[in-house]
Amino acid sequence: MAEPHRLELRDVRAAERRVRERLHRTPLLTCTALDRLAGRRLLFKCELFQKTGSFKIRGALNAVRSLVEGSGRAGGELPRAVVTHSSGNHGQALACAAQAEGIPAYIVVPHTAPHCKQAAIRAYGATLVLCEPSDESRAETAARVVRETGGVMVHPNQEPAVIAGQGTIALEVLEQAPEVNAVVVPVGGGGMVAGIAVAIKALRPDVKVFAAEPCNADDCYQSKLRGELTPSLDPRETIADAVRTNIGPNTWPIIRDLVDDVLTVSEEEIKRATRLVWERMKLLIEPTAGVGVAAALSERFQAFPRDLEHVCIVLCGGNVDLSSLTWLTEGPGTAE
Repeated sequence: MAEPHRLELRDVRAAERRVRERLHRTPLLTCTALDRLAGRRLLFKCELFQKTGSFKIRGALNAVRSLVEGSGRAGGELPRAVVTHSSGNHGQALACAAQAEGIPAYIVVPHTAPHCKQAAIRAYGATLVLCEPSDESRAETAARVVRETGGVMVHPNQEPAVIAGQGTIALEVLEQAPEVNAVVVPVGGGGMVAGIAVAIKALRPDVKVFAAEPCNADDCYQSKLRGELTPSLDPRETIADAVRTNIGPNTWPIIRDLVDDVLTVSEEEIKRATRLVWERMKLLIEPTAGVGVAAALSERFQAFPRDLEHVCIVLCGGNVDLSSLTWLTEGPGTAE
């Protein structure tokens, strides 16, 4: 596998060959009402319909299949276990991928992660290990579990095989909508936007790639602004829990070189966009997916040239903890 900062189209194509028979080819849907609000044609890549309810299975499955292939070529045994830390979606995905190969999985999850995601991880047969809701606690706990189990760490967004797997989204989008000229992708650790950017810029360098993140967790924006990796040591709370984590040393060089811009949105913008998709498209996306929609509807995006007329937004997941949505009845909220 290529070095992370040198990830190439061939890595993404190899990932596509490994996973295509085991995953859904998710649809690209449209919505006239949201087109009117955006003043552009919006195309929604529905990764909420993917296995495990999010795009994360693409990278997790590619990583696990790569480990299995590697052990087969070396004539060795399967890994004793796979280990990761996750806000929930990658944990579900790795648990699912490992179960399919008969490999034990240990998933480190912040105790604040939605209960529906924790339950799903257990349902896939993985061992759940709770930690504090910080990047440091997640990493330290996962390292301890690796030592105790002799397992292999599969990082949720910095592992090259994971990044390449997420890039398969771009291959599908370009086949489904060759007219697309911009892609908007929510960013947390950066694995999805990095993989997509590698594939897009290799095949269609004219297509703009935008990362979208909450103002309350804007490390990617700050890194782009300063030209150097700038992690947020104490990100504020956001309803987009899956993108509260920081981009890292393996995704940053790709984002720096290939992502055209980073758009930030407020909590109210995320809430409004999420609710719009629920009400107008009847799609139960999680608020993290609403980040990309909010970015495409934002004033800043509206100021971009109108030649960006076909915009694909990746609806990254639909694992919603309905019991936690107290904001539905708080303050302004009715979509106009």
